[in-house]
Amino acid sequence: MVALWQRFFDQPVAQVLLTHDDLRNRRRYLNARATLRGLLALGAVPVINENDTVAVDELKLGDNDNLAAHVAILMQADLLVLLSDVDGLFDRDPRRDAQAQPILRVRRITPALRAAAGGAGSNVGTGGMATKLDAAARAGEAGITTVVINGTSHVALEALQTNRLIGTRFDHPRSRVAARKTWLKNLPPAAGRLLVDSGAAKAIAERGASLLPRGLVAVHGEFARGDAVQVTYIKRGVEVAVARGLCQYNASECNRLIGTRSDEIGVRLGYAYTPELVHRDDLVLLNTRSAT
Repeated sequence: MVALWQRFFDQPVAQVLLTHDDLRNRRRYLNARATLRGLLALGAVPVINENDTVAVDELKLGDNDNLAAHVAILMQADLLVLLSDVDGLFDRDPRRDAQAQPILRVRRITPALRAAAGGAGSNVGTGGMATKLDAAARAGEAGITTVVINGTSHVALEALQTNRLIGTRFDHPRSRVAARKTWLKNLPPAAGRLLVDSGAAKAIAERGASLLPRGLVAVHGEFARGDAVQVTYIKRGVEVAVARGLCQYNASECNRLIGTRSDEIGVRLGYAYTPELVHRDDLVLLNTRSAT
C-alpha cells in the first residue's frame, strides 16, 4: 500500500496511524504532533489514517473528514482541504437535481445548511457532505478555515495551488480558542466523569473556577492522573455536562477525596499533587447554560 502511494509523490511517503488515545492523552497528542512536524521537516509526506486494527467501535475517531479535522487542529493548520466528488456544497444534491445551486461561502453552519447537506453521498469514503460540515465546524472552532473542493477535478486542485477556489469556503470565528482549550474541547469521549454539586458547577460555568474536591459528589469510570474527564452536574434529575478537563488525580484517589477540603488532601492520601482536582487552565466549558 505504501508503495502504491509512493507512485503518486516525488517526496518520500510515511504512513502514520492514529488512535483515539493519541488525541485524548496529552503526552501522546504532543508526541504525535512532534512526529508529524519531524516528517514534514524531513520532506516526507505523512499519509494519515485511523489505526483500525486496535480501534473498537465506541472509541473510533470515525470518518476521514473528522480525522482530517482532528489532524488540522493537532498541527495548528491554517487551512483544511476536504475532497469530495462534487464541486463543493450545494443547496440540494446536484446528482439528483440539475437546478441545484452551489454555495460558495459559509459564514455559519446552520440547521438549514445541515439539512441541505443530507446524508451519505457516494461510496467513496465513509461519509458524505454532512460529515464535511461536522469537520468544518470542528476546525472552525480552532480558528481553521475549511474548503471543500472536487477531488476528481484537476482544475479545482490546480486552482487551489494558485490561491483560487472552485468549491465552498467555510469561514472560522474571528477569535481563536487557545490551543490547549481547543484540544480539550475536541477530544473523543472522556475516560470518566466527575459529578459535582450545583455550587461547583455554577462556579466553573460562571466564574471560570477550578474544580476543588469539596464540590465533588461522585466518580464514574476508570481514569489515570492526567486523563481527560467530563465534569457533570444533575439538573432537574438529568446529568448534563458542564466541562471537560485534565484530572490531577486518578479515579481511586478522587473517590477518596469526595467532599474534602483542599488543605485535607495530604491527610487523606498521604500526599498531594495540587489543591485542585482539575485546574481552570485545564478546563474547557462544554455548555455554559447547563449550570444555570
